[in-house]
Amino acid sequence: MTTRDLDDCDTATAVLAFVRARRSIQLQAEADQLAAAVTWAGMHSTDSLSDAAAVWIPGCEDEMAIAGPGAPLIAEFSVLEFSAALGLSSDSGRIYLGHAVELAHRLPRVYERVQSLDLPVWKARRIAAETIDLPLDGAEFVDLHVASVAHKISIAQLDRTIEEARVRFDPETAAQRARDAAEVRHFDIEVQQVSYDGHVEVRGTLDLVDALDLEDAIARGASYLATIADGLSLDARRSIAVGDLARRQLTLDLNAEPDPDRKRPRQVVVHVHLADAAIARVENTRSMISVEQVRSWCQDGDSQVIIKPVIDLTGHVHVDAYEVPDRLKERQALLQHSCVFPWCRRRARSCDHDHGDPAAHGGTTCDCNIAPLCRRHHRAKTHTRWRYDKIDDTTFVWRSPNGLTFRRDHTGTTTPQP
Repeated sequence: MTTRDLDDCDTATAVLAFVRARRSIQLQAEADQLAAAVTWAGMHSTDSLSDAAAVWIPGCEDEMAIAGPGAPLIAEFSVLEFSAALGLSSDSGRIYLGHAVELAHRLPRVYERVQSLDLPVWKARRIAAETIDLPLDGAEFVDLHVASVAHKISIAQLDRTIEEARVRFDPETAAQRARDAAEVRHFDIEVQQVSYDGHVEVRGTLDLVDALDLEDAIARGASYLATIADGLSLDARRSIAVGDLARRQLTLDLNAEPDPDRKRPRQVVVHVHLADAAIARVENTRSMISVEQVRSWCQDGDSQVIIKPVIDLTGHVHVDAYEVPDRLKERQALLQHSCVFPWCRRRARSCDHDHGDPAAHGGTTCDCNIAPLCRRHHRAKTHTRWRYDKIDDTTFVWRSPNGLTFRRDHTGTTTPQP
């Protein structure tokens, strides 16, 4: 159906016709992209190495199972380039490829509905995500019973069908999952989500006896704090009491009265970068807090603050050795923050340090030739034709084995290049 530009739609009917036409185009594009993922996986299946497009390096590159049993294995590094072409991280791209392969090879009826534009890709992927851990006959059972109603099946009904398939065709796993489901206790401290004023959320589900003991200990601690900090609210005193519990002896006597002499000082190494006069970025948690909060930590007598030397990020480090010295690693962590591969967000401090120009070919160990790469992307750069140019301290231009180009800038943003 031919459609006009949105600017030409001057009636409600025209706008609705425009939306329907664009929606049809979108569904077709999403189905085509899913089919392209299946084709790409087929080209890079380790069972079809004779295909001219397949590049596999046994010994350096592993086979990777991205879908359930019976689906083809693919060459590990092939995931990276397809993910980059989609504008996804390598992990997200692997999941997308896995869903495509799962649909094409283990859920063919559902996949056919997607290609007929009878079923949106997102709904098909939701089904595929649930069947990946089923045996082949279990996936066949789901495909047979779900395909005809996939467009309207509820999540609850889908889960019941998946569970029936698991009980029928993989009873041992079903029994284990039932045992695991009975264990719901957990205790989570969201240290990766720090508020601007330096607070984190804590939540959990405890055994009743543990919960009663913890409540008693916190209540006692809050009561004690009222004698020395009566200006604080009860909620604030309870939250401080939890921290006090953590700083006491490793073996806590939950029935003892609080004894300030038994507390261990809080000891946290926080890499803080000053953004301006009032804001600091906490590298460990990738969050922003106020400088006033940092000052309060330093002034707290219960805190043990560790100060590290300031690194001059405008300088240059060069050594006559292959090993990367700590001061060069620190500079790269402060400059890059994460792996410099397109769309990767692995923290730089946990990455390898790659020589852009290999040391074996004369590459030097210096700021201009070193970049943090996580182990997966370091191996891909070493064993495949992924290459990058370091334009300046924080800008990289990557080229994929098939000629795609990406620019990663000082903000960590990846931009495809023409």
